[in-house]
Amino acid sequence: MPFRKIINDPVYGFITIDHPLIFDIIAHPWYQRLRRIKQMALAHLVYPGAVHTRLHHSLGAYHLMCNALQVLKEKGAPITGDEETAAKIAILLHDIGHGPFSHALENVIMKDMHHEDMSLLLMQELNREFGGQLQTALEIFTNIYPKRFLHQLVSGQLDVDRMDYLTRDSFFTGVSEGVIGYDRIIKMLVVHNGELMVEEKAIYSIEKFLVARRLMYWQVYLHKTVLGAEMGLVKILERARQLGLENSNSLAESTLRSFLLNEYAGDMARHVPVFCELDDTDVVAAIKSWCHHPDRVLSLLCRGLMDRHLYKVKLQNTPIKEEETAHLKKSAGEHWGVGEEEVSYLVFTGEAENRTYNPFDERINILFKDGTVKDISKVDNALIQQNLSAPVKKFYICYLK
Repeated sequence: MPFRKIINDPVYGFITIDHPLIFDIIAHPWYQRLRRIKQMALAHLVYPGAVHTRLHHSLGAYHLMCNALQVLKEKGAPITGDEETAAKIAILLHDIGHGPFSHALENVIMKDMHHEDMSLLLMQELNREFGGQLQTALEIFTNIYPKRFLHQLVSGQLDVDRMDYLTRDSFFTGVSEGVIGYDRIIKMLVVHNGELMVEEKAIYSIEKFLVARRLMYWQVYLHKTVLGAEMGLVKILERARQLGLENSNSLAESTLRSFLLNEYAGDMARHVPVFCELDDTDVVAAIKSWCHHPDRVLSLLCRGLMDRHLYKVKLQNTPIKEEETAHLKKSAGEHWGVGEEEVSYLVFTGEAENRTYNPFDERINILFKDGTVKDISKVDNALIQQNLSAPVKKFYICYLK
């Protein structure tokens, strides 16, 4: 009897696990750790339903990969059984290297270490543990496998990763602007000259997908209150790191402290098992304990995040004036009784940027009935033209009220 397990997902219904190796990977402790990492970091402080995890997203992306591979095979794409399993494993593990609170703490807990690099290290270690059975998945993930369209399904401007997080994040936040026609897009996928493309009939669905992504970034992912909450989290860990480097006894011993004090800097490949002990609960527990820390700034920021007394955030299209920043820093310093160095944690500026479609990156190619191929931004009367291809940058200032 063929291997078959089902998982009930709130977005897609039943997700089928049809291979014992895939089931063993899902059951692995490093994969199960994704249950303890929120997909949208602190967005639940604005959208209370946004408490889904990286595991939810990973399984959802896997489900869409299954559907996409089935469609491509029906259209004659040359995909063997082993390649199909490998592509499913590649998407299942594409985000396994995320640290606590996902993108919010990228490069904070581990300096100069992106989650993609960490995912690769974990996949390589799992490949050794599973006796080399993940080798093809690794080649697809790193884009060295000859059939490039398999990598494009995992990582590209129209990959199943983006299709799931837009669909799932819209579902859990209740923000309907992010809803996309993922099922129609998948049905219109095709392989042409070894590249992943979309049939002409899906042009409007692709445009809706790109516009939905832009709307979700400014309405959800870069919502000013979400931005303020996540910057608060970043500043807490930066302050804790500074205090710990000045006096290691100022922070209680923990795996998180070891990472903050750069004890695992350098060859991260040797410390993969230690990294996999970290999740959101470590950070939350530390923040709760630091609410009573003798350092005025650290305790203030931690209590603010716990009680949802967040930074006020002002977003605008032009750089923040230095006089405005100086005025707010002066007021904050006097009010909280902190010096010039400490006040930089209470008032600071930054930039947020989003691009709807980058024609210089992985392109979305449209295959027309006559066999011609055009980039989505070059299609006649296309919505995604120069105005939506250019990046949108906004400047912000965060300050405690």
